[in-house]
Amino acid sequence: MPGMEVYGAEERKEVMDVLETGALFRYGHENIRKGMWKALEFEAEVCKQTGAKHAHAVTSGTTAVTSIMAAAGIGHGDEVIVPPYTFVAPVEAAFLAGALPVFAEIDESLCLSPEGIEAAVTPNTKAVLLIHMCGAAADLEGILAVCKKHNLVLLEDCGQAMGASYKGKSVGLHGVAGAFSFDYFKITTCGEGGMTITNDEAIYKNIDQVSDHGHTHEGNNRGMEDHYIMGSNFRIGEINAAIGLAQMRKLPWILEQNRKHKKYIKVRLKQIDGLTFRKLGDEEGDSATFINFFLPTKQHAEKLFAQLSEDGVGGVANWYTNMYHFINQWDHIKEVKFPSKLAIHNLDAPQDYSSIYLPKSEDIISRLACIGISCTWKENELAAYTDKIVAAIKKVL
Repeated sequence: MPGMEVYGAEERKEVMDVLETGALFRYGHENIRKGMWKALEFEAEVCKQTGAKHAHAVTSGTTAVTSIMAAAGIGHGDEVIVPPYTFVAPVEAAFLAGALPVFAEIDESLCLSPEGIEAAVTPNTKAVLLIHMCGAAADLEGILAVCKKHNLVLLEDCGQAMGASYKGKSVGLHGVAGAFSFDYFKITTCGEGGMTITNDEAIYKNIDQVSDHGHTHEGNNRGMEDHYIMGSNFRIGEINAAIGLAQMRKLPWILEQNRKHKKYIKVRLKQIDGLTFRKLGDEEGDSATFINFFLPTKQHAEKLFAQLSEDGVGGVANWYTNMYHFINQWDHIKEVKFPSKLAIHNLDAPQDYSSIYLPKSEDIISRLACIGISCTWKENELAAYTDKIVAAIKKVL
């Protein structure tokens, strides 16, 4: 992911602004901060680039997902449809909220499909937690139709998809709210951090209060504010926000470079018979952080990963065997292991997690190869790297 590739003087300047004032906390302390509010500036920059009416920065993509679920009223005993292919964090967030995850099929978009969601709906389904995997949007038109049909809340986890859009609208704004990650490996990074966006003022106020112990952030006496709801501590600090602010200003350039480099690789790969590519509902809205392609069979994919390893070629992910991205490796999730009792332990699980099998998702991920795109490649580096990948693929096909 590019964010860490472009860390430099701009980020250091924003951090030094904070260190020189000593105003590390995002709220209050007007007397020392010299008019600098990095978290507020960070949120404003995200609103500017996504078109959101409201943005709120938090400590991580996980707490961003937790915040939007709580703000939308999703919790104890609510069935929430989730994908089997995702970083594990949103599934954990659903369990910890007291919700009951229901795993549904993905399609070649690498995201939940409308058909998969439809097949998983029950009278107890309350929400769809849609993850826009690998930097590009799901089939939002089809998914929104299913949600409308069944009166489901759509929540968007856009952790890997900052800068992505669907038919001209940023991901995260098609449902009730969206959550982004700014950890070290994302397209823009705070080191650790997250962001929520929404166009719904009531949802925004809930997120704002949930993320800070119920504080309303009204008036100038933090200790004496009214509290209407309980919350937790998901507050981002000014140093992390300062890094995120500088990174967001670089996003247009990152996207431009990503798209140029991805286009080059895809043109080369298209010349190889036997490969197919990820389904994109809106190619222009792809953030181009990855190029995803499918081998004809699982066996071909296994041979390719072995060949890439033998040739010393890195940067091509095998999510099928990755411990934190596909359900077949999630024994701790299947067995619902946690140190304390969760709602799922007292309620009837909507699925037998220990034996769950989603054949379409299994087939798709078993044949998938995923190349991470670098925004800082020079032309000769890009060409040489692509040569090696092409050569490895030709050896196994």
